Amino acid sequence: MQMKWHAVCLRPHRGFTLVETLAVVALLAVFAVMATPSFVAWHLRDQVDARAKALAATLAYARSEALRRGTRVTVCRIDAARHCLAAGQTCGNGVTDWSCGWAVLAERGGTLSLLRAHPLLAAVSITGTQTNLTFTPPAGQLIGTFRSFDIAPRVPSKATQGNKWRRCIRIAAGGRARIVEGACGAAS
Repeated sequence: MQMKWHAVCLRPHRGFTLVETLAVVALLAVFAVMATPSFVAWHLRDQVDARAKALAATLAYARSEALRRGTRVTVCRIDAARHCLAAGQTCGNGVTDWSCGWAVLAERGGTLSLLRAHPLLAAVSITGTQTNLTFTPPAGQLIGTFRSFDIAPRVPSKATQGNKWRRCIRIAAGGRARIVEGACGAAS
C-alpha cells in the first residue's frame, strides 16, 4: 500500500513551466508593441472617414432643410457654447479649422435657430472655406462658388502619410456634396 502511494506521487506533473509561461508572455508583448502603431493608425483613419461622412451628411441635411422649409439654412463652425465663429476666429483649443465642430441653423423671422450640432474632434483636421455655408431655396443652392474641405489626421505620422489617410469633400454650386479619397488638391 505504501508503494502505491509513492508511485502516484512520482508521476510527472502536467502544465507549463515558469520559463515557458514567461516566453509566451514575452512573445505576446512583442506582438502587441508591433501592432500598436497599426492599430492607432487604423483608428485615426476611421476617425477621418467618420468625420468626412458626418460633414457630408450635415451638408446634405442643410440643403434638404433649405428645400423643405423654404428658407435659408446655414452651416457654420462653432465654439463650445454652440455659437458661430467668425472667419479665422479660433475655437477653445486654438484651432481655426472646422474640427472645432459645426452647427446647422435655420433662419426664422430674421433669427437663426439651431437644428443640429456636431462637437469638436481635435484628432482630425478639417480645412477649407472659413466662411459660413448658406443653402437657399428653392433649389438648395449654395451661396458662393465651388467649395471643398480637406480632412486629414491633425498630426500626421509616418504610418498615416499618403492620400489613403485623407478625404476631400467637394461641394458644387448646386449644393450637392461628395466625398473623394485623397487630398482636395489631388486629381480625382
